Amino acid sequence: MAWAKVISGFEVLSGDEVGRRRAWTDEEKIRIVADSLQGYRQGSATARRLGISRSLLTRWRADYRAGRLGPTAPTFMAVSLAASAATSVREEPPRMVVGPVVEATIEVVLGNARRMIVPVSIDPAVLARLLPIVDAS
Repeated sequence: MAWAKVISGFEVLSGDEVGRRRAWTDEEKIRIVADSLQGYRQGSATARRLGISRSLLTRWRADYRAGRLGPTAPTFMAVSLAASAATSVREEPPRMVVGPVVEATIEVVLGNARRMIVPVSIDPAVLARLLPIVDAS
């Protein structure tokens, strides 16, 4: 009697490869979000190219816009005046002020979408101590 032996092909997967989630650092997420926002590139094309789901990229984009992605400590940016703005300022002779004196202010936009208006003359050390308190609450 002839016995036919049929063996189907199969693949053995190790336990550590199945169901594994990738861990993305904030720097990688920011780089991916920035890449997906450049030019006319679609988010779904970026997600497909990187092998992540479109909904995950959408969530990262929302976190990025809300300031929940990236450094948590407040950072300061260098500010400079444009040449046209600097040349348009004229010095006028001092005159008598009849109303309240209004000091120039700076508007600081925090990561939690709050805004803080401070006088230009504020001490930077005081502002650096104040920002984390306002940003956290």
